[in-house]
Amino acid sequence: MGTKRELAPVQLIERSISKKYRKEIWNPFIAAVKRYRLIEEGDRIAVCVSGGKDSMLMAKLMQMLERFSEVPFEAVYLVMDPGYSPANRAKIEQNAALLGLPITVFETNIFDVTAKTDHSPCYLCAKMRRGHLYAKAKELGCSKIALGHHFSDVIETTVMSMFFGSQLQGMMPKLHSKNFEGMQLIRPLYCVHEDDIIAWARYNGLEFLRCACRTTEKLADGDGVSKRQEVKALIRELKKDNPDIEKSIFSSIHSVCLDTFPGYKSHDVEHSFLETYDQD
Repeated sequence: MGTKRELAPVQLIERSISKKYRKEIWNPFIAAVKRYRLIEEGDRIAVCVSGGKDSMLMAKLMQMLERFSEVPFEAVYLVMDPGYSPANRAKIEQNAALLGLPITVFETNIFDVTAKTDHSPCYLCAKMRRGHLYAKAKELGCSKIALGHHFSDVIETTVMSMFFGSQLQGMMPKLHSKNFEGMQLIRPLYCVHEDDIIAWARYNGLEFLRCACRTTEKLADGDGVSKRQEVKALIRELKKDNPDIEKSIFSSIHSVCLDTFPGYKSHDVEHSFLETYDQD
């Protein structure tokens, strides 16, 4: 009688997604792809891998979907090196190999540039990253880039915009690029909770990069706390009394009642309720 064939690490990781975490990860991922029509037939998508848990999981999900999807599309697994240390670069490459991801790496000097500014370095870094990713994706013949923002990012961004940005602003599941004609941005993890991503990584014994920039390192050393970290802590506290608070916030951004707001902005144009007040 033959012994049961041992599964390779990449097969065990894929099984954890399709079996153990099917309800928490695979199903919400598929739900977002379908609900927001993120992928269309013939798409060539640059799946952007930063090396963190979110983008690595997203890349694995996209690879599995590409293999089984009834809607044919092609994915390119794109890693931009903004100036990682040799150890961090090696960690990304090792994890990609472990997950069976055929990554394409290109280099930029983003960390060197952002290190020279004290004014919103995180905003500048994100803006530069996105620009480089769009440009490289277009060069590779892609019409979409996929980023690893998840359900928790959506909630936190909504709260942050209200508390610190003086506006009600969400995070869209997909966007048309304003600077790269014909390009779109999609967020396949839009319905996947961060806690479930963390649980999946721990279950598989996976260790991924956290943001490896100098600004984040300073924050981690106690030199400051980001607004996002503050909001994370606040939501964590609120969940103790109302476990469904994140679900409520998520539902609310899908059910905005414009008729109850004195003002709103659409396509960068500000509007007042007075414009139509006397027409009621």
